[in-house]
Amino acid sequence: MNKYISLTSLVLMFSCATSNQIVNTNLKDNMTFELLEISNDPTYGYSEKNPIQVGGVDKQTGPLNERRFLNALAGPNGEEVVYYRSGSCCPIKSKNDPFGLGQVMLDNYRVTWKGSKDTVSIYFNMYDYGSLKAPKGFTVNK
Repeated sequence: MNKYISLTSLVLMFSCATSNQIVNTNLKDNMTFELLEISNDPTYGYSEKNPIQVGGVDKQTGPLNERRFLNALAGPNGEEVVYYRSGSCCPIKSKNDPFGLGQVMLDNYRVTWKGSKDTVSIYFNMYDYGSLKAPKGFTVNK
C-alpha cells in the first residue's frame, strides 16, 4: 500500500509540473521577488494584452505572487511604491484555467510613488508563468 501511495504521489507531482515556470523565482524575502531586469517593452504590464505573468494559482500563491512582484518595484528614482488592487478585468485565454473553460481574468493594480502626478495601472496574470522584469519606467527595489 505504501509503495502505491508513493508512486501515485510521484506521478501527480510530475504531471502537475508546468513547462511555463517563472524564469527568475528567487525571493529577496517571503514577500518580495528578486527582479533582475527592467523591460524594454513599453506595453509590458501596462496593457491587458501583455500582462505580467506571475503564476501561482496552481500553488495557491497567485495573489501573493502579485504582491511579491509589486514589492520588488521602485519608482523611477528609487522611490517606494504604494499600490492597491483595483479589481479583476479583461478575460484572456489560458490553458491553466482551473475551471476548464480556457479563459481567466486578469487583476489590475494601481501603483504610485511620492512625487508621482498620477497612478499607473499594472495588469497581472496569476494563472500563467513568464519571465519577470520591472515594467519600463520603474526601477528595482534595493
